[in-house]
Amino acid sequence: MAAHDPLSHVVDHTTLELPWPPPAWEWTIQLPYPLTRFMVMELIAAVLAVLVLVPVVRHIRRNAVTRGGFANAVEAVLLYIRDDVARPAIGGHGADKFLPFLWTAFFFVLFNNLLGMIPGFASPTGNINVTAMLAVMTLGVVVAAGVREMGVAGFFTGLVPHIDVPWPMNYFLWPLMFMIELVGLLIKHIVLAVRLFANMFAGHVVLAVILGFILVAKGPLFYLVMPASIAGVVALSLLELFVAFLQAYIFTFLSALFIGSAVHPH
Repeated sequence: MAAHDPLSHVVDHTTLELPWPPPAWEWTIQLPYPLTRFMVMELIAAVLAVLVLVPVVRHIRRNAVTRGGFANAVEAVLLYIRDDVARPAIGGHGADKFLPFLWTAFFFVLFNNLLGMIPGFASPTGNINVTAMLAVMTLGVVVAAGVREMGVAGFFTGLVPHIDVPWPMNYFLWPLMFMIELVGLLIKHIVLAVRLFANMFAGHVVLAVILGFILVAKGPLFYLVMPASIAGVVALSLLELFVAFLQAYIFTFLSALFIGSAVHPH
């Protein structure tokens, strides 16, 4: 069974291990084609984002003062993304029209990161295909925002900063700069995907390797390795919880920066 391999935690496959009822690793669901475990996790993350955001936003609209610890915590996150991420990066109240995307991206990435902390589940953001699609969606928003603000020609010509050189050299340098800036635009979003993937993948691999020490320990060494491995996994799991929030924030922050650079070019 795939669950007996610690490294299977970071690999996508067509089975879903249930963490309940015990014994956890003996309850496995064979997913129908073409579903995979990461697809199911993404669906769960999307549902969680809707279940969290929609009721809280409706509550905020109906009440002048938000009541409840959970609603206040979610509202604090929403306001932080609006006031300290979106508006400074994109500019003033014009950033508010991008908030639905930024809020959704933050909570979707966050829930995908956190699902990997549940036994039997997995973190889709530890797969480059998932983070690549998230980066492609961000690229689409960036290009759409720039085109809407300045038009197709204005957006792409705006990628090139003003070059104060004699006009014969400008005819040579401008196409070169245009290609560099266009490739740079693509590279920024490739890095956005790789950054999220690498951090989440590496964290789960380290946890899997530390747990794997228990499987290879034999004899009396087992009783020394097991508590040390468990203590290490607990400590790193707390760090992974922090990384889950941090990477969701970084993805949202960089997305806001890229949108802002498209709306306000050089």
